[in-house]
Amino acid sequence: MGETKPRKPRTLLTRDDLYLFNEGTHNKLYLKLGAHRRTVGGETVTNFAVWAPNAERVAVIGDFNGWDENAHPLAPAGSSGIWEGVVAEALPGSCYKYRLWSRHHGYQVEKADPFAFRHEVPPRTASVVWHLDYQWGDGEWLAERHARNALSAPMAIYELHLGSWRRPDGGMPNYRDMAAPLADYVSQLGFTHVELLPVMEHPFYGSWGYQTTGYFAPTSRYGSPQDFMYLVDHLHQRGIGVILDWVPSHFPGDQHGLHYFDGTALFEHADPRQGFHPDWSSYIFNYSRHEVRSFLLSSALFWLDVYHADGLRVDAVASMLYLDYSRKSGEWIPNEFGGRENLGAISFLQRLNADVYQAHPDVQTAAEESTAWPMVSRPTYIGGLGFGMKWDMGWMHDTLDYISRDPIHRRYHHGRLTFRGLYSFTENFVMPLSHDEVVHGKGSLLG
Repeated sequence: MGETKPRKPRTLLTRDDLYLFNEGTHNKLYLKLGAHRRTVGGETVTNFAVWAPNAERVAVIGDFNGWDENAHPLAPAGSSGIWEGVVAEALPGSCYKYRLWSRHHGYQVEKADPFAFRHEVPPRTASVVWHLDYQWGDGEWLAERHARNALSAPMAIYELHLGSWRRPDGGMPNYRDMAAPLADYVSQLGFTHVELLPVMEHPFYGSWGYQTTGYFAPTSRYGSPQDFMYLVDHLHQRGIGVILDWVPSHFPGDQHGLHYFDGTALFEHADPRQGFHPDWSSYIFNYSRHEVRSFLLSSALFWLDVYHADGLRVDAVASMLYLDYSRKSGEWIPNEFGGRENLGAISFLQRLNADVYQAHPDVQTAAEESTAWPMVSRPTYIGGLGFGMKWDMGWMHDTLDYISRDPIHRRYHHGRLTFRGLYSFTENFVMPLSHDEVVHGKGSLLG
């Protein structure tokens, strides 16, 4: 008889996980991919799993193995494109990356974990093994949230960028330190909700979070995941809802991020006419790829499941819906019917909203959609996109234009205020005064 090899500890992925992931319907991938501490047969190990179907070899490297690419190779999980393995030496707080060798062009790269719960403080780019344990105290808020978030309930939303809000010493704020002052401020002013510009990890601070690389991690600039949970928890206990900006429309090209992940256009389209965004020099998700849909669905549900968010404001929906968005003739590829509608994005958004409202019927999704696309906030079963609300960008621009005019001239521009009545009942509208109207030399509302 030959020598019996020691049996490797079982990994987290099941056949159902692989099937749903490849089908594009898995919305709980954050429980399976990434780094997870668990006990197997009395031994505590860290389970690593990453999607890289065009890699011929993948290894996890980190401070626990001296960043040695030969120490902890990962193995393919069937034909799913996922690589997985367990490492006993990787402890909470350990920094790590994935080392990938592509089948194409001899390409080699080190990538941050797309599913990491925490990353190093930028400009460092490694991921961090972490847990999401936290003792929540917002049970009363969650029990009453359906009434606070209902379309018939009054909602006044205070939008802010956490890193720019009240920096008395000029330093970087902390999630915990901001909790009480922010709750005091918005309560005093009568707001019912706060909307946070994206807190998801991002390499370029000047993007305010709209160039996301870590779709499952609050930025470590302001503290740990538990610190962010404390902020949400405190606001809830003070009777204030929390809406998160979420950006499934594009992602940056930083080498450690999602772009060209395994030596191929994995998350994005290969053709720049479909996969590159000319306005933001970033990359557009391939919404027709099943695994990309599972990734984005899981990210959306993650912030609602784990961080108790009360809603998602989906950024730049118009750029997702139109294949010719910000493109001239010849710079875009029509859909299979010859039209300019992005059919993959439409079906993804419908699935997103269906999954969100099935799991959390007491939250709201809002679309930043700046065109006349019909039925954005109408149910998917009648052909709508399924959002709960839509930003009324036209109201914002018309109103700001009106009040910016000299009062003596306003009598000739009342149409700016009355035009909204022509379409005000076509959607469930949010009337925003957006951060975009303050920056780029536009000035404050007071100004």
